[in-house]
Amino acid sequence: MSNPLPGLAPHVLLVFLLQISLLLLVALALGRLAVRLGLPALVGELLTGVILGPSLLGAWSPGALRWLFPDDASQLHLVDAVGQIGVLLLVGVTGAQLDTAMIRRRGLTGVRVSLSGLLLPLALGIGAGFLVPAALLSGRTDRWVFALFLGVAMCVTAIPVIAKTLADMGLLHRDIGQLTLAAGSVDDAIGWFLLSIVAAAATTGVHAGSVALSVLYLLGFLAAALLIGRPLVRRVMRVAARSAEGGVRVTVAVILVLLGAAATQSMGMEALFGAFVAGILIGQTHEKPGELDAKPGRPLWTDLAPLRTVVLSVLAPVFLATAGLRVDLTALADPKVLVAGVVLLFLAIAGKFAGAYIGARSSRLSHWEAIALGAGMNSRGVVEIVVATTGLRLGVLSVATYTVIVLIAVITSVMGPPILRRAMARVQVTEREREREQALSGA
Repeated sequence: MSNPLPGLAPHVLLVFLLQISLLLLVALALGRLAVRLGLPALVGELLTGVILGPSLLGAWSPGALRWLFPDDASQLHLVDAVGQIGVLLLVGVTGAQLDTAMIRRRGLTGVRVSLSGLLLPLALGIGAGFLVPAALLSGRTDRWVFALFLGVAMCVTAIPVIAKTLADMGLLHRDIGQLTLAAGSVDDAIGWFLLSIVAAAATTGVHAGSVALSVLYLLGFLAAALLIGRPLVRRVMRVAARSAEGGVRVTVAVILVLLGAAATQSMGMEALFGAFVAGILIGQTHEKPGELDAKPGRPLWTDLAPLRTVVLSVLAPVFLATAGLRVDLTALADPKVLVAGVVLLFLAIAGKFAGAYIGARSSRLSHWEAIALGAGMNSRGVVEIVVATTGLRLGVLSVATYTVIVLIAVITSVMGPPILRRAMARVQVTEREREREQALSGA
């Protein structure tokens, strides 16, 4: 440590600043356009990378693409790091807004919707993985590993995308919105576990010992979060709330979310799961009640409005845009890839929607509530893109398969809002939902 730490080269810093500026500019423009068309802003943000990547900019001006996004891993990792911070904080803020009391009341419904909405598309995805043409395989892994990976990609639900969609549409305070988040969180927890197993199969192979260790880590983390994390987070957030400066509370919340992400990452699980659990613990923290007031104090997550604004408006769009940079639509010029992509899209939509609908109806929810849950659970977005990126990095997925999976994420994110809007217009607003809306508006 006697020598100073090396800094970024001037050209590397220049390219990085231009990359972030251009990604945000295009994401802002396309996001506003999507809103005008009645879609969530995230649709435009997802398409940003597609436009600036090899699919459009690369085809129109390869030289400009190589200069702006050079084929240099260290350069691209700078932008990826910003996007990773953004998606972790987005998941943390989402967890903080989860109504755990409602989930406890209707937990069985959430579990039914989650499991039925996970197992059906998982089975369809695995089956499709054994039947797709060889043009979609990378040639670097066994077909059974590819099939398992495709099944995981088809069954996940994107908590960040669901949260942003519900927030954009003003449905976070509705019971269906909260149930969708609850069921999606269960899907994600199982999805991250399955992803770790498939990733191990693609690298070192699956062994009974490694699976048992993964389960042990998962249960141990949840137990530690409940028994140690919850009182610790409550104490830390209450101390931070004493400060007259709101920035202290925001900084402490960010630290807690990142530490939660680091904890699960160190255990071989996905960092997103730890960030989500940390956000839930923050959301359960209230001010101390007064001496004559037995009711809980104000929830402290309502102080995080500045963080939520920065995450939704700046950091999350960077992640969504960078994911599109790896998409190559020219792969769809192969008729076999195009037909397989259409079939996989149909299976992804039908499997997730039908599974969630069956789970909702079996829990005695109404027809329109079940449709709304199916539409919400169908959004794959960020999580499916993370799974696809992992598969591409491990060599399980080819660029063609990665492109198909990302397009499924985009299309399912586009489909959800119109169906949600129509279904929720037929579901009556309850008094509890009005109270929750007032709390959210105060955040």
